[in-house]
Amino acid sequence: MNCELLATCSALGYLEGDTYHKEADCIESVKDLIRYLRHEDDTRDVRQQLGSGQIVQNDLLPLITQHGQDKPLFDGCIRLMVNLTQPAMLCFDKVPDDPVFRHHFLQVTSHLQAYKEAFASESVFGVLSETLYNLLQLDWEQRQEEDNLLIERILLLVRNVLHVPADPFEEKKVDDDASIHDRLLWAIHMSGFDDLVKFLASAQSEQQWSMHVLEIISLMFRDQTPEALVSAGQARSAEEKQRDSQELEALRQKEHAEKRSRTLQRGTRHSRFGGSFVVQGLKSIGDKDVIYHRNIHNFKNYTHDVGKAVRRVPRRNRQAKECKDKRRSALNVRLFLREFCVDFLENCYNRLMYLVKESLIREQTQQHDETYYLWALSFFMAFNRGNGFRADLVSETMSVRAFHFIERNITNYYEMMLTDRKEATSWSRRMHLALKAYQELLLTVNVMDHSHDESIRQSCSVIKSNIFYLMEYREIFLTLLRKYDETRQPQSYLKDLVETTHLFMRMLERFCKGRRNLMVQKKRVKRRKSRGEKKPSAVDTSPEALADTWKIVEEELKASRFQLSEALTESIVPFDATSETPLEDQRTEAMVRVQDALQARLGPEALALLRAAREVWPEGDVFGSADVEPEEELELLKQILHANLPRSSPPEPSAEEDNDAALELEEEELESVRVSETEFNFLDFIKKFANPSTVRPYLLLLKSYSKNTPHTNHCIARMLHRLAVDLKMDAQLFQLSVFHLFNKILSDPAAAAYKELVTFAKYVLNRFFSLAAQNNKAYVELLFWKNVGAVREMTEGYSKDGKGKKPTWTEEEELELRNLYEEHRHSEVPDIVETLLPLLSNTSRTRRQVVTQLVHMGLVDNAKELKKQKKGTQIVLWTEEQEEELQMLFEEYKDSDDVLGNILKKLTAKRSRARVVDKLLSLGLVSERRELYKKRSRSAQAKSSGKGMTEEEFLSGLTQEFPDDSVDRDDEDEDESEESEEEEEEEEEEQERKESQHRGRRSQSLQSAVERRADVGSMVFTLHQEGMSGPLLWLQNCLNKTALDREEDGLSQPVPLVPLTEENEDAMDDKRFQKLLRKLGMRTPANEQETFWRIPAKISSSQLQTAAAALSLRDEPKGGEDLERHGSLTEEPREEREEEEEEEEEEEKKKKREREEKKKKREEKKEEREEKKKEEREEEEEEEEVSGEQRSQALRALLLARKRKLHTTEYTAPVSDVAPTEDVDRTVERSQEKTSAKRRRVLDDDDDEEEEEDHSTAMDLHKNDEADSDKEDISAPVKRRRKMVLIDDEEDED
Repeated sequence: MNCELLATCSALGYLEGDTYHKEADCIESVKDLIRYLRHEDDTRDVRQQLGSGQIVQNDLLPLITQHGQDKPLFDGCIRLMVNLTQPAMLCFDKVPDDPVFRHHFLQVTSHLQAYKEAFASESVFGVLSETLYNLLQLDWEQRQEEDNLLIERILLLVRNVLHVPADPFEEKKVDDDASIHDRLLWAIHMSGFDDLVKFLASAQSEQQWSMHVLEIISLMFRDQTPEALVSAGQARSAEEKQRDSQELEALRQKEHAEKRSRTLQRGTRHSRFGGSFVVQGLKSIGDKDVIYHRNIHNFKNYTHDVGKAVRRVPRRNRQAKECKDKRRSALNVRLFLREFCVDFLENCYNRLMYLVKESLIREQTQQHDETYYLWALSFFMAFNRGNGFRADLVSETMSVRAFHFIERNITNYYEMMLTDRKEATSWSRRMHLALKAYQELLLTVNVMDHSHDESIRQSCSVIKSNIFYLMEYREIFLTLLRKYDETRQPQSYLKDLVETTHLFMRMLERFCKGRRNLMVQKKRVKRRKSRGEKKPSAVDTSPEALADTWKIVEEELKASRFQLSEALTESIVPFDATSETPLEDQRTEAMVRVQDALQARLGPEALALLRAAREVWPEGDVFGSADVEPEEELELLKQILHANLPRSSPPEPSAEEDNDAALELEEEELESVRVSETEFNFLDFIKKFANPSTVRPYLLLLKSYSKNTPHTNHCIARMLHRLAVDLKMDAQLFQLSVFHLFNKILSDPAAAAYKELVTFAKYVLNRFFSLAAQNNKAYVELLFWKNVGAVREMTEGYSKDGKGKKPTWTEEEELELRNLYEEHRHSEVPDIVETLLPLLSNTSRTRRQVVTQLVHMGLVDNAKELKKQKKGTQIVLWTEEQEEELQMLFEEYKDSDDVLGNILKKLTAKRSRARVVDKLLSLGLVSERRELYKKRSRSAQAKSSGKGMTEEEFLSGLTQEFPDDSVDRDDEDEDESEESEEEEEEEEEEQERKESQHRGRRSQSLQSAVERRADVGSMVFTLHQEGMSGPLLWLQNCLNKTALDREEDGLSQPVPLVPLTEENEDAMDDKRFQKLLRKLGMRTPANEQETFWRIPAKISSSQLQTAAAALSLRDEPKGGEDLERHGSLTEEPREEREEEEEEEEEEEKKKKREREEKKKKREEKKEEREEKKKEEREEEEEEEEVSGEQRSQALRALLLARKRKLHTTEYTAPVSDVAPTEDVDRTVERSQEKTSAKRRRVLDDDDDEEEEEDHSTAMDLHKNDEADSDKEDISAPVKRRRKMVLIDDEEDED
């Protein structure tokens, strides 16, 4: 030891027996030792010398145990011991590769192991516990900064001591024997330090120590497994006994089978000579057969490799080493750790994990601290799962956020494993830890799914729906299997990955079985490699080519009259301001740029460059004088084109720069992620695993089938069974190494213990030999791994020669294509490819083949240059000839039924409907748009006869071109005056109008609509009587507010009905209230991801207002008969009912008077309308007299049939008050008249009645129930009846 260090250590004090006597300057000596450690070299010489002198065992620990009351000395000793117990990995940053530094590293580690053994004392931890307890007793107001530092140093000291690894050569302990680590844990337990740790984890005022506490807990349980702690001190369960007996039976069978095989190999009689045998057909090194000199019973194990030196495997190709195995501690240690786990889960787990997670997210921790969080999650959730599962104890880490956190860490660890190759082993261990945490989350979700508590199962269903919905969670296992690297990731990682994948697949399969249409998220990443700058193609500078170029440029400039656009003039800059070349020296480069533009046949750009360069360099008139004429400019450009200008060749980059640039170009990718939803199919998901890179890890793990657990072998066999049987992809396993493995399993003496594997191997082999009988190439296919395409070819037959290959081009065809392209390239055809296709001799060529060949031959730089033009008119201006043509067509077709349609068909320059209408208006050919509307055709014979039509279509045919039509046309005029002028919008409106009419035809009859209104009214009245007026008012306000929002925004989205009060929540759970919601058209929650009812997006604002009005409280929904029929109203006193009847009679009389007044006004309007149309009716009277009688008879028959139908059906709604006989008689009278004017009056009456219904019934449902239904005409046209359909009718149709 160094003399200064020796003197300093001697000044600390001395140990006499069990008593330590400190020197007077002991505290100064401790500070000197701390100063020495601060200035030690890279070999950590001071640390090694102090360790060799056993200063911790002989001086520092006695000082804190016997002189702990000296606070400055105690603080100094703790500070010095924290430095001395620092892990060797932190001292050297990593495990040194240099032998000298490796020796120093091992020396420091051995000293740390000696320190750990010295700390395994109850007296030491008793002092530490007592000091820590006293410090924690202080309130935060009384606690000083020195106190917080001492608390942190004590926690760091305990962490450092627990972190010291065990010495495998010194500690050769068996299970259930106490190791140094166990003795240290027992000292912690006896001193009460573990209780202080639990207090720090649970106390709200001590949350700053959360990360230190978690590190100490993880190091305490370093050698333990959750299963061993759960079973500590408990009798084995029947399941454990059965599992152990099965393992013992498998081992016994294997041993007996090996004995039998050895017995069979022995001869029946002992022979002193082994014998020599000639193996026919097996050649030796020479041309002769092999001579076998051993017992013939061992011949089946003969191989040419016997006696050869084993090839040494390079270090980079060796399999990754496994982590050290877990050991079973002493029973008393396991019992105390088990109690610690129980208390920690009940009081500390959720809070501590929340604090650590927040610190990790906010990056307030040190690097790699998330590994402690991942370990604690997997360990304590596994302990909770085995020790009588309780979901509330691990609620903090049982969420979708936890899945996302772990998935993000797995991805990050994998990326770092690829980039940081020197630390790949460490990154793979962290990745394994994250995978274990992910596996434990899935196991806990699986346990929750089988819970007896309904709320826990619902929470589990929500978590599963979120996990299975997102693509990242579904395909993480697929990615990990494909990227498995046995040189960096140990076999234990592969085992956990296979078992976790099996669990996830089983949960997903069970989740899909109960749902028909499961929608999941789908992401599509489009990558487009950024293209580097293209090298300019060699320009043909022959005199002929330059002459052709100049001819084109000259014609272009003359056609433009030497005028340049303002945008082009402003964008041209003749010099590079960022270049290091002086401005005067860039004049030659500007001249070269002008020449390049001319050679590229860009005349305007060349002229703009010339003029801009003239302004920059006016000296010497190199680019022409200031007052140069256009003809002189043209001559100057010609000289520049033909001039031999000096061009500076760019410096050639080195090979390394070329490689770097190529790598950069490959790495630069523009990614665009498209997120969409698609229906999930479980078989399609399994198909993603049908890949050699995914199957190979399973077969790699299957090679160690004898060492695997039965569950691991089952997971492997189940996945291979899914591929071979469910997907019928058994041919993917037709590989020689797989068959060699199957042969090993089948010939194993203990094959009876692997029944599942044996059965599967026989199935695959039988399938192969049956295929080999049909395909004689199957044996050759055994040499290769096969993808899906190769499997299909192997089983279904190989494709014929040339099939699927790209068609080749002969030299004659290429020459023909080149000549045709050169001939037509300067023509003004809109699409040169369409021009070349019919001219080719081979007419079977497609457009894509021609474009690809043009690019391949270098005639075109990019296929985008030959992109097919999209159909559509982009013509905006009208020429004089086109205007004259439009006028002629208008004069020709102005008397036809469809003026605009005929004009559009005959126009030479195709334009949109809106453009043509605008032009006709601007030319003054029409004064308003409705003059161009398509005229309604007269009713055809088929419609007049009524064959093959519904009643609504029949009546709508009778009412065409009459007042109803005029009203419709007025509506159309108002709508179309406000609509856009684009043709697409007009077509969409026409399509929507047709769909709405079709929907109206399919809607139910008026009778059912009135009954539904009555049901809504009675349900509202019933709910009011039961005290649900508050929820009804809340629902009404929601509907009105949503209607107002949709009117203002013009957008419709599903709006959830979120009850914020307990009364509304109870109402939403009530079945009668839910029935009312369905009647009003509300939508139930679609799946587990939705919790609340929703207002569908397809309900318009007017429909919402109508539904809200239906929720208003009325005195009674119907008369007394309806009350008895619904059976939901209580009997009221007789006097109250009589008063209500009198009030109803008064309202009836009042409404009757109003209807009579409306009827008078309607008759006045009819007379005015008749006078206006009298002239038109007189002109058409003669034509319609013939068909009038027939139509009136059909109408009469139809109304009589409806009358009989009304009498025969039970119908108690107010519509029964209508007197159909009066309508029939009136209609029959009018139909018997021979003039069409009288017949039109009948239809006018129908239309007016419908108008009255529209004004009186559109917005208020309860008025419809009482009054307006009296005036509804059963034979109303479909267009009017469609407006009266309830919202829930449309919902029922869907």
